[in-house]
Amino acid sequence: MINSSPAAGILDRLSKASSAEDFFSLLDVDYDPKIVNVARLHILKRMGQYFAKEQFAGAAEPEIRARCKAMLEQAYADFVASSPIDQRVFKVLKAAVADPKKAAAFVPLSELK
Repeated sequence: MINSSPAAGILDRLSKASSAEDFFSLLDVDYDPKIVNVARLHILKRMGQYFAKEQFAGAAEPEIRARCKAMLEQAYADFVASSPIDQRVFKVLKAAVADPKKAAAFVPLSELK
């Protein structure tokens, strides 16, 4: 768990989190460890996508905390309802279903040295 003063703002405390479990703990979000063990990076990446759309300027600390909690709950729910493969938040997974008509680069073995 994170050693941070309770007076520190939630954004500061989240920036010091070192695991997905820290995020869930700091925001008081219940979770199934089996789901987090499989999709931890995907959940945090999705939360980051939601976070990037937020504007916190002028918001009070309780509102910021509530909005961060809602983002984590939604990100987690995305992966409870479907798999990381279905959600494809990372480029490598998106590329796996790229346009099948686009020809893959081909390098004949004779060209390799």
